[in-house]
Amino acid sequence: MIDATSMDTTSHKGEDSNEMDQDVIAAQWNTVNDQLRGEIGEAAFQSWIKPIKIRSIENGVVHVTVPTRFMRDWVVAHYAERIATLWQSESPEIASLEVSVRSDRAPGQPREGIRRQTQPVNEASRNMSAERQGMSAALDSRFVFDNFVVGKPNEFAYAAARRIAEAESVPFNPLFLYGGVGLGKTHLMHGIAWHIRQTTPERTVLYLSAEKFMHRFVQAIRESTTMDFKDQFRSVDVLMIDDVQFIAGKESTQEEFFHTFNALVDQGRQIVISADKSPSDLVGMEERLISRLNCGLVADIHATTYELRLGILQSKAAQMRAEIPSKVMEFLAHKITSNVRELEGGLNRVVAHAQLIGREISIEATQDVLHDLLRANDRRVTIEEIQKQVANHFNIRLSDMHSARRARSVARPRQVAMYLAKQLTARSLPEIGRKFGGRDHTTVMHAVKKVDELKGLDTGFAEDIELLRRMLEG
Repeated sequence: MIDATSMDTTSHKGEDSNEMDQDVIAAQWNTVNDQLRGEIGEAAFQSWIKPIKIRSIENGVVHVTVPTRFMRDWVVAHYAERIATLWQSESPEIASLEVSVRSDRAPGQPREGIRRQTQPVNEASRNMSAERQGMSAALDSRFVFDNFVVGKPNEFAYAAARRIAEAESVPFNPLFLYGGVGLGKTHLMHGIAWHIRQTTPERTVLYLSAEKFMHRFVQAIRESTTMDFKDQFRSVDVLMIDDVQFIAGKESTQEEFFHTFNALVDQGRQIVISADKSPSDLVGMEERLISRLNCGLVADIHATTYELRLGILQSKAAQMRAEIPSKVMEFLAHKITSNVRELEGGLNRVVAHAQLIGREISIEATQDVLHDLLRANDRRVTIEEIQKQVANHFNIRLSDMHSARRARSVARPRQVAMYLAKQLTARSLPEIGRKFGGRDHTTVMHAVKKVDELKGLDTGFAEDIELLRRMLEG
């Protein structure tokens, strides 16, 4: 309900003969508030409607004030007309709403969040100020574009990141990077930030995790500084949010992020976001936010290939100025396939062990030093993974793996999947048969025999089988 703080005390009662009694105004505003809250939700209401104060009503015009210019523009664009309409149903003489900016501070005292609009500040000091306030996460000096090893799984994401960093205007908004843990998303985001800070230092870059964004928002609510929070996040030139999946299921944070996103896009500011899944696969994320995340450029960073892992190891060894036998590099590239962080970490351990113990770097020594990491990376392929990979490769439905269809276009891929299940898993023939729609073990035996025969007759078919095996063993 409305209280005394919703009336702007800077207004002067009686300066207009048409001024309504403040109790009547408060009652009508309460009714409008209740209707708006039901229409736009509690989070949006708290962000945009709650801070509004009534100044006066004169000649059918409701004069209200808000704390910042940004908020004034947002209320005018999104809520003013609706507020006037709702109020008119309570008081027919109401014709429109006029929104202005008030100052809650003493004369001459600037608002921290909009200082950049009222006095010149160089970019270096702005960036340092943001980091001192705990807004922006520190950038890792190792994560620059020159240290990013490019290969087929990440070349598109790398090209998009470079375009963002080098463009004079916003080429696409947002850039959404997604992929598994340790594949290079954070490296690319840091690379963008470093490049912008070095080439166009007058631009404000704010980089932080989604978790930190949420904590800052919660803190602002607790300390009643949400307007400062909005000003800080909506006055940057480039906003970079890492691991946005963290705010899935957190409705209030999503609401605030949604408004921040829209405000920056409307101002032509760049947004870069990362996640572990594509926007459409983020469970617990509001549909309207998913739609916004999909509206720019979505770039997938795929799992690393053997060639890319080997290139990363060679680059890392060169940075460390370490002499690593090629056989050891190849061994690590084959064995550590989960992510780049573990790959680089494994190399660091091998080199450190050799330097501290004085033992020569060899495959045997590497196996001893990394026994835990290598054991964790021993891949256990499942029949479900095999079915999915084979179905994608032959462009059939996954359900065809279990169906009774006997058309060759379906039966042959099913036989290939059975063959690979026999080769790559420890499952018995009856267990494999049950995974393929309850077939018996003789069907699996026939499939294995048939695929073996076709491999000997058709080199193209044999290459397909080998490709699928490599992809699955990964």
